[in-house]
Amino acid sequence: MSMILLFAGALLQIFLLVWAIADCIENPNLRIGRKVLWTVFILLFPFVGIVAYTFVAPNVFILLLAFIGVGAYFLRAPKRATPFSGPRQIATCFVTFGLSTGFPYYNIAFFFDYFRDGHGWTQELVTTGAPVAVLLTIMAGPVIVPRVSPRLLIIVGTAMTFGAFQWFGRLSGNTYEYYGAWCLYMLGYFLSGPIPHQIIISNWYKLKRGRAMGITYVGVAIVGAMGSKLAPSLAGQMDYTEALKLMGFLLLLASPLAIFSIKDKPKDVGQLPDGDETAPSQIPEAVPVEQPKTFGYLTGRPAFWFLLFGSAASIGSIAAVNFLMKFVFEEQGFVEQSARDLLWSKASIFYLLSSIGGRLLAGYLADKFPRKYVMLVTYAVVAAAIPLLFLVTPAQPNFVYVFAVVFGFAMGADYMLIPLMAADQFGLATLGKAMSAILPTDTIGQFWFPKLVTELRTLWGGYSSALWAVFGMAALGAAAIALLPRHEAPAAARETDAHH
Repeated sequence: MSMILLFAGALLQIFLLVWAIADCIENPNLRIGRKVLWTVFILLFPFVGIVAYTFVAPNVFILLLAFIGVGAYFLRAPKRATPFSGPRQIATCFVTFGLSTGFPYYNIAFFFDYFRDGHGWTQELVTTGAPVAVLLTIMAGPVIVPRVSPRLLIIVGTAMTFGAFQWFGRLSGNTYEYYGAWCLYMLGYFLSGPIPHQIIISNWYKLKRGRAMGITYVGVAIVGAMGSKLAPSLAGQMDYTEALKLMGFLLLLASPLAIFSIKDKPKDVGQLPDGDETAPSQIPEAVPVEQPKTFGYLTGRPAFWFLLFGSAASIGSIAAVNFLMKFVFEEQGFVEQSARDLLWSKASIFYLLSSIGGRLLAGYLADKFPRKYVMLVTYAVVAAAIPLLFLVTPAQPNFVYVFAVVFGFAMGADYMLIPLMAADQFGLATLGKAMSAILPTDTIGQFWFPKLVTELRTLWGGYSSALWAVFGMAALGAAAIALLPRHEAPAAARETDAHH
């Protein structure tokens, strides 16, 4: 129970830290030097608290040091002339995105070998549940998402994922029951995952959307990494089914944040995107309002299909590594459960933390350079990282850090660039509709490609051969992105620039 309370307390601190730092970065009354000093000051106290908790005095109250820097900033830093809730939206989405997506997605694969051994299943069957569920729930995105408030999607979807984890922890061994639990998980993922968070951030930010999206996506890595530390610890203390149930309850922490803190659009609280101080009544009527494009318009453009295939290929390659990594480690000599759990935890934590650098750098570069080329380089690095997994063996286990850093860096940039590229190619007004089509396709690749790799493993005699198919798919994804037309900026941002 103490570990669960520590997890919840850490989430609260993370929310306040991100809120303070995002507000500091955007504060128009602070010069760059002051912003740097305040950011260092805010981060100093949680760093000291973590070090003290780890090496000096393991008392949970030491971690309360994190509140000192946050409190000092909000009390002493100069305030905006016009209030803007954008930084709070970033902080809230940071946590809810991490809970609804990063925490379950990056840690459910930890239990795959437990499912196999506990129910007497094969690897092929364990990796079949998610692909079957994708096909049965794939229309949830295009049908539901464009018609429902993003905040409500987060609340309902996270509750569904909670239900799926409870079901996973109560499986009787019936395969159809297993598929049913995955269907509930997929519904939760479609509703509360990337799409609602991307829409919320895109509504609140236009000129600084890349940076805001980059910060928000860091939450997926941070909360996911926290789960990668928690899951092996719980599985070592109790039956894995109880660990699954307990982790499921943590997902519900997203609901109060979504209910009380998230606002779908700045106009809901009488504000403008980016904290613009221009009153709505002062905006000339001549400025055209961008209208959403139809699905027929999207499917008639080659760029839609290039982005659809390229993103699905790259994400499928990444997912094959995420989902099958524990099985690969087992085949490469890590046959003991405890050793495999520990190695998986190290790899998962390090590549998730490394992905933070990829997300932040991609967000910065996406605001400075043509996003097509940023995306192309990212996809090429994804392909190059796959063979590094072959180096991780009992004779040289430390190569796991090399693999994790390179793979994680590319993975972080990959996921974040897709909505930015979609906004460039099709416009902000059509972003929700475009992503409601792209995300299901990406999810098909995300869950069907690992299944294909397990089949290839059986056919070719091992993962040492099957993983080369992962490398080839990642390379094809990079080739598709290379064929996209170049766009300097999305239409909405150009119109905003022209107006100002």
